[in-house]
Amino acid sequence: MNSVPAAGNIILKMDTGLKLVIFDLDGTIVENSYDWPAIKRELGIQSGSILAYLDSLTEPERSVKYALLQRFEKEQTENSVLKEGVREFLDWLTEAGVKIALVTNNSLDNTGHLLKKFNLDFNLVLTRESGLHKPAGTPFLKVMEYFWVKADETAVVGDTNYDYLAAREAGIKRVFILKSKMTPAGLESAEIVDRFEQIKNKLAGNYSTQTDK
Repeated sequence: MNSVPAAGNIILKMDTGLKLVIFDLDGTIVENSYDWPAIKRELGIQSGSILAYLDSLTEPERSVKYALLQRFEKEQTENSVLKEGVREFLDWLTEAGVKIALVTNNSLDNTGHLLKKFNLDFNLVLTRESGLHKPAGTPFLKVMEYFWVKADETAVVGDTNYDYLAAREAGIKRVFILKSKMTPAGLESAEIVDRFEQIKNKLAGNYSTQTDK
């Protein structure tokens, strides 16, 4: 790739305060059709986090219900497709020198499968095996600590209230939620968007035209 753009090309100038973008996986990087209310009913969960509930169980119930969750996840992982515009957006961030991290409550196996399938590379990947789960802010805090980056230098891109709640607890104010049927009401301070191109335009400081000299 040429480092100098062709004459007349419009170049988006990145917001200079941004150093890190943290992404969710399912529903954000990849498109799938998890029916979380139905899955919770199958697992016997009334409310709250699936992982917190499963981790509170004793054996053998814990292993039995984790296996059921993994069966649902495996099916969705196999049927996932890459979200439109995500590759271009990731490339744009990387070219601008912004670190990209992936934080997911999915498993390492499923995450690795999807990253390999779609040939995606992140500077850091955090899965549920880390013991840090959304909607707590701890996984985002861990990522910011790893990169020595502050909350006001970070943005989050997700698709559910778990991403919003985790960002808020971690002190991250720039939160972009990709609108879907799973998007809840009440995400007052998040930016609700339909496409990655909208996020790109919101993060870009201004436009300029590059010309030959």
